[in-house]
Amino acid sequence: MFQQLTDRLQGIFDGLGRVGKLTEKDVDAAMREVRMALLEADVALPVVKDFVRRVKERAVGADVAKSLRPGQQVVKIVHEEMLATLGEGAKLNLSGGQKPHVIMLVGLQGSGKTTTGAKLALMLRRDGRQPFLVAADTYRPAAVDQLVTLAKQIQVDFHEEGTTAKPPEICERGIQQARAKNAAVVILDTAGRLQIDETLMTELEEIKRRTKPNEILLVADSMTGQEAVNIAQGFNERLGITGLILTKIDGDSRGGAALSMRAVTGVPIKFLGTSEKLDGFEPFYPDRLAQRILGMGDVLTLIEKAEAEYDEAEALKLQKKLMENQFTLQDFLDQLRKIRRMGSFVQLLDMIPGMSRFRDQIDQDQVEKRIRRVEAIINSMTTAERTNPKVLNASRRKRIAKGSGVEVRDVNDVLKQFNEMQTLMGQMRKGRLPGLPGGMPGAQPPRRPPR
Repeated sequence: MFQQLTDRLQGIFDGLGRVGKLTEKDVDAAMREVRMALLEADVALPVVKDFVRRVKERAVGADVAKSLRPGQQVVKIVHEEMLATLGEGAKLNLSGGQKPHVIMLVGLQGSGKTTTGAKLALMLRRDGRQPFLVAADTYRPAAVDQLVTLAKQIQVDFHEEGTTAKPPEICERGIQQARAKNAAVVILDTAGRLQIDETLMTELEEIKRRTKPNEILLVADSMTGQEAVNIAQGFNERLGITGLILTKIDGDSRGGAALSMRAVTGVPIKFLGTSEKLDGFEPFYPDRLAQRILGMGDVLTLIEKAEAEYDEAEALKLQKKLMENQFTLQDFLDQLRKIRRMGSFVQLLDMIPGMSRFRDQIDQDQVEKRIRRVEAIINSMTTAERTNPKVLNASRRKRIAKGSGVEVRDVNDVLKQFNEMQTLMGQMRKGRLPGLPGGMPGAQPPRRPPR
């Protein structure tokens, strides 16, 4: 998401290389490109016009700070105005003494409401709250079964009555059952519908009247494009939505929905669905998203992902192993798995300042393929072999290759890279920092030029 917009904006800013003041001609040229970049990203035209106007007013004649080049000054202004467009981050409104608090999920069919409900429930449970899911989508085939399966998977209580009862009544009885179980938060999974469907929108209004939700969250597919504005306006006018959840932001969406829906409705974006996995869900931070759009990275989110995988004691234990040359192939495998859980390599690259422009040079499928190959090879080893790779003679390597479905040379490559890493660690312990050998895990070593 936003990659096309990021690439276009970076090209624009790189072109502003003069020193001194930004002339109106400079700004006009840059703003024409910014305008086209935003439109190509499917940002609504009224939002684009207002955004460009604000940036231009601030940028024309702006004195360039001593520490900034003209291009950097424009980046600073665009960043600040993008923050204004995205608005402030907002937490869930779970205040009030009466429990359970109710969250109502609405949106078009196919936007990912049911999966989002499970993701939200999992996040709330990890935050120490007791969530409760209610299956109120009686129109989509298998929607109730999907919610029940997800609720069992994340070990959260739920209420379902099949597809024959009326959704408003299901929601009412679901809240009563949640209250009996002392649940803290009830999540209502309503059926997907068009904002112009009078009958179904009236049904949502009836659910709202009966359940009095603390939050009405519009779940929107970030790949919706220009239609996102009409969808958001339609639901907001009928229901008074209190927040937005953007799903599928890890896909090929252009990102315009985020800017458009927030700007047009004035309703805050509260969460982002970052992958299909149930833990692929995170709070929305406008400053972090703006930094990603402008290619500045997102170090805070990267740190949070790392902290979720590594606790302090584990990190110290790993450091000790590295410093005492006790790092094994099993440790190597464990670290690979932790990195994979943090997200794809390309996603992690986007979070490192200045690195997003290199994402097109990375073949994510090849990286994943190589990492899986390394996992298969190490998994085919015995515990003793993982602990002490020196015992891996030719016959053992042949057995491992056969067990992991690879060639013997692939096993040799993994062992060679592991040995190079151990050599590197040994030199670092002695206070030397040589060039990094081996490249990506599972990558083929560089070929030597012919003599």
